[in-house]
Amino acid sequence: MPSKILNVGLIGFGLSGRYFHSPFLSTNPNFKIKTVVERTKNEAQEFDPTIGNARSVEELLSDEEIDLVFICTPNDTHFEYAMDALQNGKHVVIEKPFSATEEEARELVKVAREKGLVLTAYQNRRWDSDFLTIQKLLEEGKLGDIIEYECRYDRYREAVAGSWKERAVPVGGNVYNLGPHLIDQALVLFGEPQTVTADIRIVRPNSEIDDYFDIRLGYADKSVIVKSSLMVYENHLRYVLHGTKGSFIKGGLDPQEETLRKNVLPTEKPWGKEPEDRWGKLYSAAFTGIVESEAGDYMPFYQNVYDAIVDGAELAVKPEEVLRTCRVIDLAFQSSNEKKVMAY
Repeated sequence: MPSKILNVGLIGFGLSGRYFHSPFLSTNPNFKIKTVVERTKNEAQEFDPTIGNARSVEELLSDEEIDLVFICTPNDTHFEYAMDALQNGKHVVIEKPFSATEEEARELVKVAREKGLVLTAYQNRRWDSDFLTIQKLLEEGKLGDIIEYECRYDRYREAVAGSWKERAVPVGGNVYNLGPHLIDQALVLFGEPQTVTADIRIVRPNSEIDDYFDIRLGYADKSVIVKSSLMVYENHLRYVLHGTKGSFIKGGLDPQEETLRKNVLPTEKPWGKEPEDRWGKLYSAAFTGIVESEAGDYMPFYQNVYDAIVDGAELAVKPEEVLRTCRVIDLAFQSSNEKKVMAY
């Protein structure tokens, strides 16, 4: 048995609360999902009848037994709810986007440090099979020094009226939706850039939100590009890396989300193993051929949060890393609006 079980509260039980967080929290003996905020529904109890229900954020945060809060609500509420949770002495994990701006993010980090609380962003895509595979190739030197890196996350999705994700609301659009993951991955691999240049636009008929972005991070020795469009019918291409010793090209997405949406828990083995048709291909003088993908697994994120809270371990997704992603997003919007290259 763990030395301490953390009582968890989820604010929101949509896609992230139901299909990402709950399966991992409920199968890790270090956590107990105590309460979920659902204003009118009772879907958390359908997942697990032992989960309590709160009809307001205030009700959840007033519970002194809650140790850790996950913010799983619409983007424009993240800052307010996270600040309220910190002020009530709760450790906090915020879904992407962490906040609307770097300035807001710094306020949250400052309060968390003053109160001695753990605060982090849910950057689960660091534990995707494809990203783990790329990290391994780079660590092994299979590609040499990277000259060009491109990561895409495309979808084909016609504009749908009614969804909050499709409305022109504060902190809405594709940059805030998919940008944090792609930018974070690039920064994990290559560190802080010298410049940020971006083209952010609307490409779908009748769309109200930015649904296309091309963000370029400038480094002295490499080109780093992260792109996404919601109007790409053939969206298989995912990563293209070119280095001094070879190239790596990969398509397909990590299978964990689609598996979780089928109500399969992460205790199912094997977990996170990509189908062979998603494996990437390495091209080099030493070897040309298919590279089997590493197995993806989001559980280390949750275990790390537990270890940071209970044992004082270093966070895997550190506050300063969260801040740099927020800064790049701010600069990307400014670059696109002003049509110029921004110094980081």
